[in-house]
Amino acid sequence: MTTATLARSAGEIVLSRPGVERDALRAWDAADELLLDEAQRWLDQHHGRRRVLVVDDQFGALTLGLSGCAPCSVADSAVLAGALKTNAALNPDLPAPSLPLSWLNPPVGPFDLVVMRIPRQAEYLGWLLHWVNGVLAEDGCLLAGGMIKHLPDRSVDVFAGAVITESVRPARKKARILVCRRGAAQLADWQGAWKGYGLPGLPATVEAMPAVFARDKLDIGTRELLPLIAPAVATLPVGSRVLDLACGNGVLGLAALACRDNICVDFSDVSSQAVASVRRNLNRCGWDARATTFHSDGIDAGAGQYPLILLNPPFHEGGVVGDHIALRLFRGVTRHLEPNGRLLMVGNRHLGYHRTLKRYFRRVSQQGSSPRFVVFEAGL
Repeated sequence: MTTATLARSAGEIVLSRPGVERDALRAWDAADELLLDEAQRWLDQHHGRRRVLVVDDQFGALTLGLSGCAPCSVADSAVLAGALKTNAALNPDLPAPSLPLSWLNPPVGPFDLVVMRIPRQAEYLGWLLHWVNGVLAEDGCLLAGGMIKHLPDRSVDVFAGAVITESVRPARKKARILVCRRGAAQLADWQGAWKGYGLPGLPATVEAMPAVFARDKLDIGTRELLPLIAPAVATLPVGSRVLDLACGNGVLGLAALACRDNICVDFSDVSSQAVASVRRNLNRCGWDARATTFHSDGIDAGAGQYPLILLNPPFHEGGVVGDHIALRLFRGVTRHLEPNGRLLMVGNRHLGYHRTLKRYFRRVSQQGSSPRFVVFEAGL
């Protein structure tokens, strides 16, 4: 585990970024530094008002950096919980942080100060800003920051449509901070909270919240994998349990459930909005009793072994693009795949999964392809 030190006005913090093998990847960036500096200035000016909320901290830099005021932390990603535990142990002199919440169990306001990482997706940013309006105190402050190259398109319009921007701080180290006040727009009145599409064979549309990948149309990689699900499910014994790993809106697992009424499916995703979306889709299809959902970075430790695992792995985490997430998932699959079980996955052709899969699985075969994607079957 590689660690690095983040300097701040209140003292240094030692941080690690779990789950990556590249030493150059730090657990914070310039946006975290600017947010901590700006938040500390605000806190110094408002001594009596200390209820602070951190939104979408990545690896614990913001939560630990503001630990002196015991912030509440909420994040879509399940990565934060493990990273925060690891990094809290590296800083025993800091107050122990509370466990982060997610959008499955969001915090209740009001908060005097909200410190938020700006997401890459414009629709998720809009959702967050509408939600913040519901928990920010009337005279509270929202500090929103991100790396300029990762700010979503139309972000200026998204902020203008939801909150009152008081100040845009000068860019520093290729990062930018906005200082905002609560706006009138509320999440209950926003029309963009859910989007979806129909899929033949399903009794209801597949819908998803804004943080979920490809929520309003079928992903073209998923389209390549779908035809292989029915033949794979047909060979399973009665009562088998399938895993839809990195499930997103759950379309792969839902397709499996539609094939047979005597199997069950577990759905797992690092995004709490993805898990919430799957739960909604299961309910709309009437399949709640045949499924279990996990908000987990990979396969939940309490999960058993599976005869069939379905996977369309994400290839970006924040601003980092590559196969590092897929490699973590492959390692987890080796621990949860039955001896004669199968992994069915689709991946971007340029990431070369035909090579990396052979590092983890004895049997690897190509089952389909397109100019951009390749479908593989792998087994132990």
